[in-house]
Amino acid sequence: MLMHPQWDPVALSLGPLSIHWYGISYLVAFGLFLFLANRRLKTQPFLLQDPTDPWTPAMVEDLLFFGVLGVILGGRLGYCFFYKPLLYLEHPEQVLFIWQGGMSFHGGMMGVILAMILWAQLRKKTWLEVTDLIAPCVPTGLASGRVGNFINGELWGRQANENLPWAMVFPQSGSWVPRHPSQIYQFLMEGLLLFMVLWFFAKRPRPTGAVSGLFLLGYGLCRFVAEYFREPDAFLGLLAGGLSMGQWLCVPMVLLGGGLLYFSYRFAQSRE
Repeated sequence: MLMHPQWDPVALSLGPLSIHWYGISYLVAFGLFLFLANRRLKTQPFLLQDPTDPWTPAMVEDLLFFGVLGVILGGRLGYCFFYKPLLYLEHPEQVLFIWQGGMSFHGGMMGVILAMILWAQLRKKTWLEVTDLIAPCVPTGLASGRVGNFINGELWGRQANENLPWAMVFPQSGSWVPRHPSQIYQFLMEGLLLFMVLWFFAKRPRPTGAVSGLFLLGYGLCRFVAEYFREPDAFLGLLAGGLSMGQWLCVPMVLLGGGLLYFSYRFAQSRE
């Protein structure tokens, strides 16, 4: 069995200022998004853009700003609504206590979608054109976040067979049983694998909405599988059908992504 390295979550201390590894992972995610989104602007259909209303690097920076707001607000509200609704209904002021932890990817994704709809309306762009631009740029940010999770020793996996070569003990879990390093699984699946699939898929011209649909479908499937190795939240456990909350939240993602992918091609064919 392996032992979690027990890294200090603080990467650097400068007097009273502490820089955490998790904060660095967010900065890396933002930097990767800017780099990749600007690369996307040099590919079709963005390369063949309307000269009267071209995509510019400044627009990418605006998208990042709106996206960060969507992640923070949506992630926090999603966690409060999906995971502990009774607690936050009883103590609504604690919704603002972000420093106490509690963020939901699915809530953050919904926040980003709403932020992109707002940005698209302000810029007179097609909403699905915007999401098609950013979709392949998201998985590397997710991968960076999972690295932060692993360094912090949080979101550990379920108990694993002690003969599994990479089974790992996470003392933070309060036990010394070998566990799946589920953060690494998610890093590989919803991070690197999903990035490669989306990036190569988007290199060729696709119907509007197809790239966005594949992102929803791909992430939903990767996360659904990874949840079988990730320890469910202690206060929730497994829900109906023996599935975790994360898995149930992935079901509509898969259905919506598959439907969007299908209808984007169907609509493109009907226009030919």
